Amino acid sequence: MSDINRLTTSSETRSAAEVLERTIETGRATDFFGYSKHDALNARWLEVLAGQSRFRRLAAIQLVMRTPFNVRPLVRVRTARNPKGLSLFSRALLSRYRRTGSGRDADQARELLDWLVGNPSPGHARKCWGYPYPWQDVGFFAPRDFPNRVVTSFVVQSLLDGYETFREQRYLDAAADAVQFLLTAPKTMYEDDQHRCVSYVPDESIDWIVMDVSALSGAAAARLGVLTGDHDLVTEGGRLVRYVVSKQTSEGAWFYAEPPSTSHIRHDNYHTGFILDAISEYDRAAGTAEFRAAYDRGIDFYRRRLFERDGAARFMSDRLYPIDIHGCAQGIITFALQQRHYGTGGDTSARVLAWTLANMWDPDSGWFYYQKRRRYRIAIRELRWCQAWMSWALACHLDASSGEGS
Repeated sequence: MSDINRLTTSSETRSAAEVLERTIETGRATDFFGYSKHDALNARWLEVLAGQSRFRRLAAIQLVMRTPFNVRPLVRVRTARNPKGLSLFSRALLSRYRRTGSGRDADQARELLDWLVGNPSPGHARKCWGYPYPWQDVGFFAPRDFPNRVVTSFVVQSLLDGYETFREQRYLDAAADAVQFLLTAPKTMYEDDQHRCVSYVPDESIDWIVMDVSALSGAAAARLGVLTGDHDLVTEGGRLVRYVVSKQTSEGAWFYAEPPSTSHIRHDNYHTGFILDAISEYDRAAGTAEFRAAYDRGIDFYRRRLFERDGAARFMSDRLYPIDIHGCAQGIITFALQQRHYGTGGDTSARVLAWTLANMWDPDSGWFYYQKRRRYRIAIRELRWCQAWMSWALACHLDASSGEGS
């Protein structure tokens, strides 16, 4: 692509293992406290100023998020531990521990997992997690720590990794409790005998379907069901994944929301990757190939329409910029998991990683850039969005390269 200039830096020759170490160290340096993409209302005065106004909340969040330099320290946004970020870092640490036997990684992974187990969203009957800041979306408002199924599903996966790695019952018990939140919290948006769709957040007043939510919840339920021998969980997970598969377009894509008109997001990068990973996880856990054809169509669309030939991650299928580090990370993850599970995709994962290290990695600071625009890059240091996602991406790539989990 003519308008993207690959940057010739020493990062191209650095091994993924070295970059992973430096990425994890940026988290360790702050005890895994950091900024997140939508955290503007973690500035007390902005939270008070926004009050109950949907417009003012959105304006504050969008202004802080879209400013091309980091204004968070200036407006006194507080750092926090983000449960999704901790789940990603813990999975990367567990992966590296399984490869290297590092006691430090094992201890750090346990600390993060234990923190997650001990700090769920307050006021709910089941363990569940959300974001550590108030968050106004177009479709709903989530108070600080209000749980959602996406964050909870990622935490469940990290807890199950912890259980499989250490065989410590507390992680399995916490994951089992959280899966009950995924399956029983309000509300069911659609169901019949073979399909079910659940809401993003546990709020009866919301009628907004986000497509990846049911897939992520179904994959987590099925994985737990296999580990515990509970076939009902596998069946219920299949209903959730089957609903999402039923909404696949003839081209192999998924819209972000259902109906598609309820969101300006159409076929974007990382949500497509979430769905593909969830389908693959379900089929692998359940020992079935029910959704393999849908997966193959979907990953073909993902490769062709959401990545450039040189490995750059498109923002959406019809839009290149901004190239976002989350999309880069998701491509590495999804194609690495394809390699581990099906024996193909490793070359694409390596190509996306090479482009990312050449264009989105700052070897001087040890941080990944947040976004690349047509003529400049944005170096905002968001721990969850940049570092946590890339730690898990690098770990997935290394696992696939070594044959772990295949």
